[in-house]
Amino acid sequence: MAVGRSRDGAVQEQIDATVESAIQLARSRLPDGESSTHCEECGEAIPEARRKAMPGVRYCVRCQSELEKTKKNHLIQPKR
Repeated sequence: MAVGRSRDGAVQEQIDATVESAIQLARSRLPDGESSTHCEECGEAIPEARRKAMPGVRYCVRCQSELEKTKKNHLIQPKR
């Protein structure tokens, strides 16, 4: 473990920078641009309210939920 003194506020600045980086990463993963009018997976119409609430949306709620479940299951796989 490194021992030393840092200037006042250095630790807080590092925490703030880490949080800001995480926020930027999360924002970069959000959909952007023009929303699709129909789901790219099933072809169902995407309601206007969803398109306005989620700019850049490509999937209906049902297909988006399934996609997120699949991604979550791939991230949380037990080690063998």
